[in-house]
Amino acid sequence: MQINIQALNFPLKKSLHDYIERRLGFALSARDSHIQRVIVQLSDINGPRGGIDKCCHISVVLSYQPNVVIEDTETDIFVAVDRAADRAGRTVGRRLARRRDRQRATGKSYADLTD
Repeated sequence: MQINIQALNFPLKKSLHDYIERRLGFALSARDSHIQRVIVQLSDINGPRGGIDKCCHISVVLSYQPNVVIEDTETDIFVAVDRAADRAGRTVGRRLARRRDRQRATGKSYADLTD
C-alpha cells in the first residue's frame, strides 16, 4: 500500500510520519489488495493561536470503486489521525463488503457490474 503524507502549515516530524504509516497499516492492512494508494493531508488551521484546529484528511483510492474520503479535526494531531484512520478502515470495509455482496447476488464480477 502506497501512503503519501503531506503537512500543510507545519513541519512533518519523522515520529509523526512513522506513527501515521503504522496506524494506517493497522486500519487498512486487511484490505491492502484493494487499495491503490492512501493520501494523508495534515493541517494546522489556526496556526500558533491554538484551539481545535489540527485536521487530518485521508483519501483512500480503491480499485474499481469511488475514493473513500475521511476528515477529522481535533486539538491533538495524533487523536485526529487515530479517529480518521479508524473511520477510513471501517468505511473501506463496508464498501468492499457491499461490492462482494453485489457480486454474489448477480453472479458477475465487479468489472461486469460497472458496464
